[in-house]
Amino acid sequence: MSVKAILQTKGASVLSITSEASVAEAVAMLAKHRIGALPVINGGEVLGIFSERDVVYGLAKEGAAALERPVSEVMTTPAMTVDSDCAVLAALSLMSRRRIRHLPVVDSDGLVGFISIGDLVKYRIEKIESEAEAMRSYIQSA
Repeated sequence: MSVKAILQTKGASVLSITSEASVAEAVAMLAKHRIGALPVINGGEVLGIFSERDVVYGLAKEGAAALERPVSEVMTTPAMTVDSDCAVLAALSLMSRRRIRHLPVVDSDGLVGFISIGDLVKYRIEKIESEAEAMRSYIQSA
């Protein structure tokens, strides 16, 4: 199955932030929406990812002054991306290899979604449970 299937259940609306926004503004968005990361977008292009980790690293390095910096100075860049036709297992593999928890989904139209490792794991578990139930039903009917 592809990432497209996850986006269909999750929805395609994506919160994002620009690279000029302050870290404090980005932190406020993360807190308000109870999320862990935001794609950083300028002119429709995904420039990077701003995550809770970026906040922690910035605070450890500079203290409260990090909150006044623009997102562009603390975001993780370049952003690893996938397209909506990417297989779920390939996306999981990429996230594991690169030790990242969020992936922008980019097609020719630009950003079409934003997935987390939790989205992928949830999808895989549901798929495995569905297959197991189908197997049980098949065995019981035989």
